[in-house]
Amino acid sequence: MTDSTPTVVLVHGAFADASSFAQVVPELLADGLKVLVPAVPNRSLTGDSAYLASVVRAIDGPVVLVGHSYGGAVITVAGAEENVRALVYLAGYALEEGESLGELQGRFPDSELASALVYTPFPVEGSDEPGTDVTVEIDRFPAIFAADVDPDLARVLAVSQRPLAGAAFAEAAPVAAWKTKPSWGLVASSDRTINPDVERYGYERAGMTTVEVDSSHLVMLAHPEKVADLVREAVRSLGTE
Repeated sequence: MTDSTPTVVLVHGAFADASSFAQVVPELLADGLKVLVPAVPNRSLTGDSAYLASVVRAIDGPVVLVGHSYGGAVITVAGAEENVRALVYLAGYALEEGESLGELQGRFPDSELASALVYTPFPVEGSDEPGTDVTVEIDRFPAIFAADVDPDLARVLAVSQRPLAGAAFAEAAPVAAWKTKPSWGLVASSDRTINPDVERYGYERAGMTTVEVDSSHLVMLAHPEKVADLVREAVRSLGTE
């Protein structure tokens, strides 16, 4: 028998990890929701989406996928899984089918992030050609990524980044789950990592229910209550509470 209690799956983005949802998880657990925060490999859009899809398929019952930043691109693809009932984007990329991160970003002026990226080669098993890891300059990370997060925490986040492989920027999304799943989007209006207009454009194109929060990119740590409220709205739409 399928469990009707929704599971909220929180999907982190680039330069971050599952701990970026540390303030949101207690709020959702207190509501009696099931919560899962998987570690995303951050190696490729198709590979990361396939991994997340495997996590979703293993869940008994309906799923609400919540994606932050690059995690928005990942849920755009993995959200096509049958038991995904709703999508929530947090300062995220809502890609069109056949569109890449680079193409969506290229429609708008660069954010401050563009000048702060660091490119580091890493070995690729079975290949003579190295891959490229992308991170943010440590000394610029707090201001660009986490301006309204506790400064001590921002310094920790700066030195514990989870890189994103550069190849992920050029991969086209094979599917856009928001075309068939109800979706919500949060614009971080003071975002210096993603141009907020990139967020607005993707959300409007998808016809999402959209809210704006005066926040840095890491809205889950800066305004966890507002993030939790948006997730709750998506959960309520399932009619399973």
